[in-house]
Amino acid sequence: MWLYLVALVGLWNLLRLFRERQVVSHLQDKYVFITGCDSGFGNLLARQLDRRGMRVLAACLTEKGAEELRNRTSDRLETVILDVTKTESIVAATQWVKERVGNRGLWGLVNNAGISVPSGPTEWLNKQDFAKVLDVNLLGMIEVTLNMLPSVRKARGRVVNVSSVMGRVSCFGGGYCISKYGVEAFSDCLRRELSYFGVKVAIIEPGSFKTGATSRDWLLPSVKMLWDQASSEVKESYGEKFLLSYLTNINLLDQICKEDLSLVTDCMEHALTSCHPRTRYSAGWDAKLFFLPMSYLPTALVDAFFYWTSPKPAKAL
Repeated sequence: MWLYLVALVGLWNLLRLFRERQVVSHLQDKYVFITGCDSGFGNLLARQLDRRGMRVLAACLTEKGAEELRNRTSDRLETVILDVTKTESIVAATQWVKERVGNRGLWGLVNNAGISVPSGPTEWLNKQDFAKVLDVNLLGMIEVTLNMLPSVRKARGRVVNVSSVMGRVSCFGGGYCISKYGVEAFSDCLRRELSYFGVKVAIIEPGSFKTGATSRDWLLPSVKMLWDQASSEVKESYGEKFLLSYLTNINLLDQICKEDLSLVTDCMEHALTSCHPRTRYSAGWDAKLFFLPMSYLPTALVDAFFYWTSPKPAKAL
């Protein structure tokens, strides 16, 4: 009985490996539009696809980021300035893309642009702090997708949305985890609706990586600013010791973050170039061995884990 089961699992894995190694033809003729290419995952993916011969359309937030990317890539790669929080910027970028892809359509849309601050204990935040992150990570992604979909549908192409393990397990307050849960829901709906047109939608769920969004150079000042702006009642309830412990945890997170971003961009590349891309890609050992299994545990167990491992407010019961 066990022998048959092992053989069945082995055969299934061989078939899956065979399917996933099948590559889309004529990659050099396919256009891919990537947001957030100034640094991090987007920057590396743009260079990676350019080396593979694909036609990369890289959206950067700043001209400096665009110029640095062009200096490190071939003449095939083109850049455009895009602020995903501004409708006029998205409309202009969409027209720019249409002029380049023409009747071939857009093979790949990679929604990578994202921020993580302001983040901190929920009570330290206000509505604008949540909105700032949601405008980029979720609403901006949605608006870019809606504008680019006709071109993607024409090419029967791919949409690749960058979520996070925080879209499965919420570890801290602020808009970041909320936005990533939203990315998951939006992607699931989009995948089912676009399947009738031959368009495939993939979700990338990275673990902890050293990028601009997770850098302590951004997170530490953000938390300190939130503390300075907090009311005297909030400061009294949480206490200085809580703040110091919270900042220590950020420093520890920075130390365990992985520097090899190719673990994520390889997943993105596979989603764009494989004939049979996966629905979800978990990148990093912590995503596969910790956060993914944790997302399936009973809520009470997950809550207990965070209760005993998180900093305790001064007036905790």
